Amino acid sequence: MSATGISTNLNKPIWYFLLFWTLLNVLQSYTLELHGDEAYYWVYSRFLDWGYFDHPPMVAIFIRIGDSIMHNELGLRLLTIVTNSASLYLIWLMLKRYAIDAKWFMAIASGLFIFHMYGFTTTPDSPLFFFTALFYYFYQRYIDEDKWDLALVLGIIAACLLYSKYHGILVIGLTLCANIKLLRRKSFWLIAALAAVLFMPHVLWQFHHNFPSLRYHLVDRSEKYDWSFTAGYPLGQLAMAGPLIGWFLYYSAAKIKIKDTFIQTLAVNCAGTFLFFWLNTFKGNVQMHWTLVAYVPLTMLVLIRFKQATHPPKWFYRLTLVNTALILFIRLALMVQMPFVMKVGQFYSYFGFREWTRQVHQIVGDNYVIIRDGFQDPSKYNYYSNSLKAISYDSRYYRKTQYDMWPIEDSMQHKKALYMSEYNEPGTTTDSLVALYGRKWYTGWVNDVRTYQKAEIGIMSDIRTAKPGQTIAMGLQIIGDRIPDVGHFNDNPTTLEACFFQNEEIKLASKVDSGLFSDDDTIIPFKFKVPNKPGKYQLFFSIRTLPFPGSKNSESMEFTVK
Repeated sequence: MSATGISTNLNKPIWYFLLFWTLLNVLQSYTLELHGDEAYYWVYSRFLDWGYFDHPPMVAIFIRIGDSIMHNELGLRLLTIVTNSASLYLIWLMLKRYAIDAKWFMAIASGLFIFHMYGFTTTPDSPLFFFTALFYYFYQRYIDEDKWDLALVLGIIAACLLYSKYHGILVIGLTLCANIKLLRRKSFWLIAALAAVLFMPHVLWQFHHNFPSLRYHLVDRSEKYDWSFTAGYPLGQLAMAGPLIGWFLYYSAAKIKIKDTFIQTLAVNCAGTFLFFWLNTFKGNVQMHWTLVAYVPLTMLVLIRFKQATHPPKWFYRLTLVNTALILFIRLALMVQMPFVMKVGQFYSYFGFREWTRQVHQIVGDNYVIIRDGFQDPSKYNYYSNSLKAISYDSRYYRKTQYDMWPIEDSMQHKKALYMSEYNEPGTTTDSLVALYGRKWYTGWVNDVRTYQKAEIGIMSDIRTAKPGQTIAMGLQIIGDRIPDVGHFNDNPTTLEACFFQNEEIKLASKVDSGLFSDDDTIIPFKFKVPNKPGKYQLFFSIRTLPFPGSKNSESMEFTVK
């Protein structure tokens, strides 16, 4: 059915709804502190690049634009607010072809909890949501009209999807799976070629940095399987769809009658995305919001099904009102900082860090801050102090982050810094700081900072087995501009340790007792002892400078003691 002839008066309630939605998100953004992830991406925006350790760069661009207008929480979230409202309007425009009732559109859109979350929270999911809606909008027209100008626009949008989050490949790939006849269109190859060319700078960035994002997402994020990952996944998706109405939305979408190519595309994308992430639960824990791109087609499928069924049940409309009221109550509780919501794990990161930054800044002044194991806390300090004076010291017990790549670490070498840890480290942490809500930090001053988080060690030997307690030698090579003085013993020595892990617990950190790195790419044989207990281990090498616990400086390899 063509949208022509539909009364323009139908748009009026939608405009009022979007106005209320936008103002609500503005108020929420202005009154609510940043989430730790948002602060991390703000630091992204201070170092604009074609790529980052965790994600592509679109979120950094979103934040940089808004933050350049005003440096506060509203400024950081400004583009998210605008594009989120624009996304909902695009969904409405696509649904007008099916003569969807505005009342039901507002009821469903306002009832989706995940839409509320990303109405103001600025993460890579924010641009991903916008470009997903924009992609479907132009694709709906492209189905009917095989035009080169539409193909050109879709090619640009496809690249923007990939620059937003790697999940964007699901939207592109599943759309092609739903309509394989696209391969017959000459204009389709323009879409593919243009998207590939526009995305090439990010691919080259990955190549020049040894593909950190691929290694992180495909290898480092893998976890030992726990049945709760798979069992909890559907419950999480029910919550994301709406605490009270989610179950009925999935039921309605499953009963859709596929009457055209666009509906078929929505169905394949929706089912395919949920299935993809369900399968990923066998590899590790899947965060509930990763399925955001599925909720754009889910919304449209539900509303189209309601139209096909002629009359959705009256009781369900009343349930949507209760569902939305519940979500609005939670949002109001966040705005006014009701005590019960501030203690919820998912919301804890939104509170108290402006005051915490003030407390820390009173202690450190213009000196640097080094916080152990975690990218969120140093990012919060950087944002609320409007500086780049804090880094995350990603120890051998944690994982690498973008802080291992930024130049902040270089700028603090041989400077004075306050070391902060949530662990009491005798001899290092001499004081303590109790932040808001009882969170305790152990602190200590480091007068001459020396760290080597950015130094990479290449393992040039393929020795993977040894006898218990045996001393072996491996050829190692340093990769980096700063050469650690391993083997040069003084009052504050730098040591190299071979770390053997089992089930994410360190079993032995064996100090290397010979060898000295050079700056001419020479492969040096380093000797160390293997564990006395037989078994399978993960082995990597760590450079340690006191008082720090040592960083993860090489790839991990499987090693067997037998």
